[in-house]
Amino acid sequence: MGTSRSTPESTQRPLVTIIGAGPAGCEAAWQLAQSGHAVRLCEMKPQQFSPAHHSPLLGELVCSNSLRGAALTNAVGLLKEELRTCKSLFMAAADNAAVPAGGALAVDRDAFAQYLTDRISSHPAIELVREKVDRIPEQGWVIIAAGPLASAEISEEIRRLTGDEHLYFYDAIAPIIEADSIDFSKAWRASRYGKGGDDYINCPMNREQYLQFISDLLAADKVQPREFEKLRHFEGCMPIEEMAERGEMTLAFGPMKPVGLPDPRTGREPFAVLQLRQDNRHASLYNMVGFQTKLKHPEQKRIFRTIPGLEQARFARLGSMHRNTFVNAPRCLERTLQVKGYPRLFLAGQITGVEGYVESAACGFLAGLFAAARIAETEPLLPPPTTALGALLAHLHESDPEGFQPMNINYGLFPPMKPRPRKRSERRLALAERALEDLDSWRQLSKSATES
Repeated sequence: MGTSRSTPESTQRPLVTIIGAGPAGCEAAWQLAQSGHAVRLCEMKPQQFSPAHHSPLLGELVCSNSLRGAALTNAVGLLKEELRTCKSLFMAAADNAAVPAGGALAVDRDAFAQYLTDRISSHPAIELVREKVDRIPEQGWVIIAAGPLASAEISEEIRRLTGDEHLYFYDAIAPIIEADSIDFSKAWRASRYGKGGDDYINCPMNREQYLQFISDLLAADKVQPREFEKLRHFEGCMPIEEMAERGEMTLAFGPMKPVGLPDPRTGREPFAVLQLRQDNRHASLYNMVGFQTKLKHPEQKRIFRTIPGLEQARFARLGSMHRNTFVNAPRCLERTLQVKGYPRLFLAGQITGVEGYVESAACGFLAGLFAAARIAETEPLLPPPTTALGALLAHLHESDPEGFQPMNINYGLFPPMKPRPRKRSERRLALAERALEDLDSWRQLSKSATES
């Protein structure tokens, strides 16, 4: 067994064992530790890596460096603001590692993970243990935050306890391109509608180029799932070749839509556009926005280099596909994220059925708070359903268990406003204002309950 350090606090038997040190596990550990509870945080890296992870750092982001929209008119922007208000470690790391991305919050992934690792490793109440955990501890409080790529052993442990087969889907990763291999005689820098500065690199296609690109995608060799696995993609990470099969114009109306991106050389919008988003602080790497894929690697190089501006592209990372696992939360979990029938066991992060890094961290934040309340033998005070945090919990607890699927935070999960503003932007801002007011009241009540 390897531990990162030994302190007087960590040598005692910890009150809470957390399995997995991704965004959810780190956030849960931080909230518990900040509340004065001892934590044993177990992470299998670097002894063993999942199919998608490569860095020994904690909180590694693998799918994208974007944490999505920053404005309050976007529900994930509200969720991020709620987490900031609640002193989330995840948001502190994200803000510290932010890179330009127009109206989105994107981060330098290495800087983000290093920040999390440094803060977790130096906290006197957290014992960071670098070992793979195959069995749920038989004693004490436990939070499983093993992520959607939980090991087969932990997945089987969860299945055994819940008595319910896991659902699953496949998540696809977009390629990353070295910036100095992009041809700027064809590509240009701009954000859609000029919002946020020249944060994206845009590669244009005319109609003929686009249709040939779609034809190439449909004919390309793809990575095939194993025979016993049924292929089910989450809509938010649908591989581009899967989208192309829905119709030749699907990509042109989706991730390759040219609206708001006139080519400065012609003054007109092209037929289709590939956008590249800055992937690191030094702007040396760019992510192909919306280009998650399960194409075989030689096919990715061949086909993506037909895109104008990428003829000589060097790929720092090619796309890949991996299995993501989650539980049927309405059947398996209490509203407090405790496993039904096993009150000492909590789940946190994407394995619960939330989707996205921000949502995963939010779930870890809540699991940490709820575990702290249970340890203190008090009833957890749930965030109001009018907040983004409460809306996520409602999705996990109140959704129809038949056909339950992962979900990003969105304003459709919130109770509607009465009266209802007519414009969508006004409705969303009103929902955000209400959420932040209710969040403040909830925090005040939580503080009073803790002090009493």
